[in-house]
Amino acid sequence: MPAAKKTKAKAKAGAKSPYERVFAYSFAKIYTLLVQKAERKNRAKKEVDQVICWLTGYTPAGLQKQVKGEDDLKTFFARAPAFNPAAKHIKGTVCGVRVEEIEDPLMRKIRYLDKLIDELAQGRTMEKILRPGVK
Repeated sequence: MPAAKKTKAKAKAGAKSPYERVFAYSFAKIYTLLVQKAERKNRAKKEVDQVICWLTGYTPAGLQKQVKGEDDLKTFFARAPAFNPAAKHIKGTVCGVRVEEIEDPLMRKIRYLDKLIDELAQGRTMEKILRPGVK
């Protein structure tokens, strides 16, 4: 069977999301990379934590428990206490892809986080990053 037909057959048979590999990444490792990215641009770990807590609803203590744990990204976001509804107002591109156009809900959440950390690293103020007044 030609490769194109195999791919379509898999898609029809309920194949896994093409993002499954990303979803399996360790949150603790991703967190370390996010902090490093921010710190290279003279931003603080505390600011990264604030952004993550705003987006996911984790408390600072809950976030640190996640950082010390072994959860993957899929589990981290599934356990998020209260994903911020204002996240839908996060617009722009990450790696050349518009975050608001990402169809997979989990991948969109991951890209929202990446976009917020990009904004932090670019020097935006926390007030603008956390989108106040947006409900």
